[in-house]
Amino acid sequence: MRVVALYAIATLIALALETTIPHWLPIGGLMPNLVLILAVDLGMKHHGAIDALLAFGMGYAIDSFSGTHLGLNAFMLTLTYAIAYGLSRYLISTSTAIGVFLVFVAATLTGFVNVLGTAPFEASSGALAMLPELALRAAVSALFTPWVFALMGLGKRAVGLRLRPVRE
Repeated sequence: MRVVALYAIATLIALALETTIPHWLPIGGLMPNLVLILAVDLGMKHHGAIDALLAFGMGYAIDSFSGTHLGLNAFMLTLTYAIAYGLSRYLISTSTAIGVFLVFVAATLTGFVNVLGTAPFEASSGALAMLPELALRAAVSALFTPWVFALMGLGKRAVGLRLRPVRE
């Protein structure tokens, strides 16, 4: 239950930052996808049905705040959780390097799906032209990944969660 509380609070803080900072700073378009980073961390280090439901809830919260198609981000974050879970189980590692790579791929894919989901059917052919911008946003998210992982590690120790040994 402490995992749910910790990730719920972290998601609320991440959503608050993601929705307010773009209005304050001129580089708001390069705001990292902090909730996606949290979903990758959750998938790599916590394996259970409650954790998968938590990833879905995190995505649904993004959908509620962003106004995109309801369920699109919920699906993408649940898929990201499942891929992170599978990759960490297959590689038997929860290293930060794997997390950074996974955040980059997932952020690019999530951005592309969101562009396809919000664009009219006729304009969806121009979505490929958005890939360089999406890759730049994904790179910014990947750069923030080690810091978010470290903050979540501190939070887990603060609430008394035992961390699994890291095999790198």
